[in-house]
Amino acid sequence: MSIKNKLNRLKGHLGTDMDNQPSPVRERENNIDVPFKEVWQAEGVYPYYFEDSYCLVREKEYSLDQMHGIFSFGQFAAAVEAWNSSGIRHPLSAAGHEPESLFFFDTETTGLGGGTGNTIFLLGQASLQGSKIKLKQHILPHPGAEIPLYKSFLESIDYSTMVTYNGKAFDWPQVKTRHTLLRKHIPKLPPFGHFDLYHAARRMWKHKLERVKLAAVEKGVLGVERKDDIPGFLAPMIYFDFVERKNPEGMLGIIQHNEIDILSLISLYTHLSFQILQLDEKQTPREVYEVGRWLSALGESSQAKTAFNKISEGESAEAVDARFALAFEHKKHKNWDEAAKLWKDIAEKGLVNMKVISCIELAKIYEHRIKDIGQATMYAKKALCMLEENSGGGTEKIKIKQEELHRRIVRLERKFN
Repeated sequence: MSIKNKLNRLKGHLGTDMDNQPSPVRERENNIDVPFKEVWQAEGVYPYYFEDSYCLVREKEYSLDQMHGIFSFGQFAAAVEAWNSSGIRHPLSAAGHEPESLFFFDTETTGLGGGTGNTIFLLGQASLQGSKIKLKQHILPHPGAEIPLYKSFLESIDYSTMVTYNGKAFDWPQVKTRHTLLRKHIPKLPPFGHFDLYHAARRMWKHKLERVKLAAVEKGVLGVERKDDIPGFLAPMIYFDFVERKNPEGMLGIIQHNEIDILSLISLYTHLSFQILQLDEKQTPREVYEVGRWLSALGESSQAKTAFNKISEGESAEAVDARFALAFEHKKHKNWDEAAKLWKDIAEKGLVNMKVISCIELAKIYEHRIKDIGQATMYAKKALCMLEENSGGGTEKIKIKQEELHRRIVRLERKFN
């Protein structure tokens, strides 16, 4: 920072008549040389000046009719409305929010590690504003321009909820780290909610995707095809080359990569919302099952049962899994007859582990609820037999389960006699 600018910042505390004199800062800012300025302008990028430095900003708009993969941007607003019409409590619920309250956020950095040695050189965001999706990207022209970078970014975010992909673990902690170093010169970080879609995507599609990186989810789930995309791992090298040579050619590719990332977050949030709310007519049985499991874990038992019931007919793997899960939902509500009926079915048709668990649960029901010690003993012995036949030497966990069953059988036989 120049001496003049330092004095200008302190003038309110100096007690001189500098207050009555015009600041020379703006005049000097406009004279800052921006290398390749015409090239940047042709790409919709303009300089944001602050004191004796600047960052670069790119803005772009998209109509709500525009498709990104299998969804239009207008369907995002429909997803938020669906959450507001639903009584489901969920970590991704937008209930109580307007579509304009959410912003989609992604960064590009000089490395994948944490700490002060990692620099963010691109902050990208998008949100619904009126009848458009508006994208705004803040670009660091060189490492010494972080103050204008974060000032331009923080002036732009006035939302209640941020949406990221692995942002809780990476992007936002990186922003907090850099902000800590600059906090005397830039606005405070605003508080807001955070929807991290990475964990949701992993829960929903790890059965079909080898990896759940955003690019894999785009291709395998959202129908987004990237063309001539720069791989993310090349971004730091391209940025360092840009800092050295100033030529924006490579950076434009990174900016495009970041743009697609952010737009994909909009489509992914839309898709996950329709999946969780069970509004997707093309939802696969496996997706329905995963939604049911998620809702069950959250205590949304009624909605979980609705999901499991949808796919519980037949002998497919998903149907058997759904009946098994449904039995536990009935157990939660002490519907012992319904639970026992389902577990009896699983004890004959499920995988070995499911059969064992079903028999143990049936032994418990017959002992404690129906008071039929003979049936309880029979199911306990059946579970132990299956466990011994399939243990193959077994792990410590299996040995413990065998010992528990032995004790259960001994106790039941004492009762029976």
